[in-house]
Amino acid sequence: MKNSLRVERAIKNMTQADLADLIGVSRQTINTIESNKYVPSTILALKIARVFGKPVEEVFILEEED
Repeated sequence: MKNSLRVERAIKNMTQADLADLIGVSRQTINTIESNKYVPSTILALKIARVFGKPVEEVFILEEED
């Protein structure tokens, strides 16, 4: 699964720490999600999408091999 977290954060001029604080996780969690080393839970994905005001499918993109 790919994601557009880095791009979405840049659009809102938001740091990893800012996003982490808003959704109640560590900055390291945001970093691992952005690096595609960790797939977030459904609840976490929904919280992240809500911060950016977008459907979850616009932030997290399912790939063929998923």
